[in-house]
Amino acid sequence: MVYAGIFPADQSQHPQLSDAIKKLALNDSAVNVTPDSSPALGQGWRIGFLGLLHLEVFTQRLLQEYKAEAILTAPSVPYKVKVKGSKAVKQYKGTEIIITNPLMLPDANHIEEYYEPFVIGTIITPVEYIGAVTSLCIDRRGTPLPANAVDDKMTMMQYILPLSEVVIDFHDTLKSITSGFASFDYQDYGFHPSPLVRMDILINGMLVDELSTIVHTSRLEYNARRLTEKLKEMIPRQMVQVAIQAVVGGKVFARETLKAYRKDVTAKLYGGDVTRRKKLLKQQAEGKKKMRSVANIRIPRDTFIDVLKR
Repeated sequence: MVYAGIFPADQSQHPQLSDAIKKLALNDSAVNVTPDSSPALGQGWRIGFLGLLHLEVFTQRLLQEYKAEAILTAPSVPYKVKVKGSKAVKQYKGTEIIITNPLMLPDANHIEEYYEPFVIGTIITPVEYIGAVTSLCIDRRGTPLPANAVDDKMTMMQYILPLSEVVIDFHDTLKSITSGFASFDYQDYGFHPSPLVRMDILINGMLVDELSTIVHTSRLEYNARRLTEKLKEMIPRQMVQVAIQAVVGGKVFARETLKAYRKDVTAKLYGGDVTRRKKLLKQQAEGKKKMRSVANIRIPRDTFIDVLKR
């Protein structure tokens, strides 16, 4: 399944959205609905869909049939982990557990192996776009299967692809590089071992639960840099310096620093002894240090919405 979080645009609309989801779930037995809450987005639901088309149709029906506006977080996929140690096995009631939320991931010391869902993707494309399609699939960690010619102008290509690389923007990118001529379909290929890690985001040393993700080790540095840069653009400047870090197991993989607003305390000086200037700058630095130790950086809700939604 593909999982996405659905939250009301305003918490006052929660009852209306709840009724709409219940009514849609009544005649759509494939939907898996569980209540969810987010520090940034409030009360909502984590909903499992059979695929991206199912997700699109469900959210369109919410809007068109029930006039229920919802914030949709970026789709994610379930992962499977094999736990070790008698305590961990007892705690999780088995050796294998399905993870639909990165915060549910056991401690790395208790994980023997990670498993990632894969799909067999079938792409039918004009022959002139074979090179571009191959580059896209290889970039998304795809493994090629034998290709077949449909006719003189079209060819059918198959790749084993990680589902996590398919669910966000693979279809849109494929359409873009093939001028809209390629078609894409995929079928389940089951869970397979994969080197995965949980990446956390720290804002001035404080963990932001909502932004934790499970990523493949080969994409770790790219994802870390991309997310920290995006947050630097979105978080408004504060009176103190804000450090944004992407961390895995205590190791920092990317860092961006949001500079503080700074008052020119030496503007009133004109000439005179340099020690006066140094004294004023030192007082300002000490004040900033004191502020940073007690400041609670509040990230606006809109920032979370922009980062989390598709």
